[in-house]
Amino acid sequence: MPKPLETRYYQQFDADPRLEVPAEAYGGWKTAEVPFDPHHSALVVMHAWDPGSPETDPAWWRTVEYLPRAKRILEEVFPSLLQSVRSSPMKVFHVVGGDRDYYSQLPGYKKHPAGSPVPRIETISPTYHQLREWRNKEVFVGAHNIGEVTASLSRLDFAPQARPVGDEGIAADGDQLLAHCREHQIDHLVYIGFAINWCLLMSPGGMIDMSRRGLLCSTIAEATTAVENKETAHHELEKQQALWRVSLEFGLVYSKTAFL
Repeated sequence: MPKPLETRYYQQFDADPRLEVPAEAYGGWKTAEVPFDPHHSALVVMHAWDPGSPETDPAWWRTVEYLPRAKRILEEVFPSLLQSVRSSPMKVFHVVGGDRDYYSQLPGYKKHPAGSPVPRIETISPTYHQLREWRNKEVFVGAHNIGEVTASLSRLDFAPQARPVGDEGIAADGDQLLAHCREHQIDHLVYIGFAINWCLLMSPGGMIDMSRRGLLCSTIAEATTAVENKETAHHELEKQQALWRVSLEFGLVYSKTAFL
């Protein structure tokens, strides 16, 4: 039976063309109690990997600036949140990724075979490879970091706080996640993990992927963070923009307190 749950949402109307900046008349962020049905909703723990430490994975910590925030969220938010959801009617699904297979031996993954691989273009242009190499050196992750980052990715694994329990569903792509949703009659996914404006948004099994399959995709603000840049990191502006995008395009934004 649905119950009222406090949610944040962004009211993107009405713009006032009489103003110098018409959007400044929008309603903006508001709070309301809206129905939530735990029997047809699932918590999606996505890309909640073990972040290691600056000592064990120095290059990874130099290039992925949100790791300190992710580590804090894993330690302070995930335990109580997952414990509460696991004791409720809600299902818990895990979306995995990366080149290392750290999940296929678990029972929740074997239920649903992977979907058809996404076709990739057959690149033949030397310029393509030159541009890829240049981006690796100058944009992300930097020539001096490539070796260590590759080594860190070869050890990719669930964070201890996010490891699946029992036969909780595990998906490596949108087809697998949809299969879990169909099996359990889920039409609302609540995403936590890293990062809200990157993997949770764009990776296989993320919000873009699953909203195209007809699911409502929401998040819990305290249980995620965003990829920030030099200009936005101090105030986490990219996270604020991502939460607005979730509210406007994909679903709802919950607080941890209200959700628990």
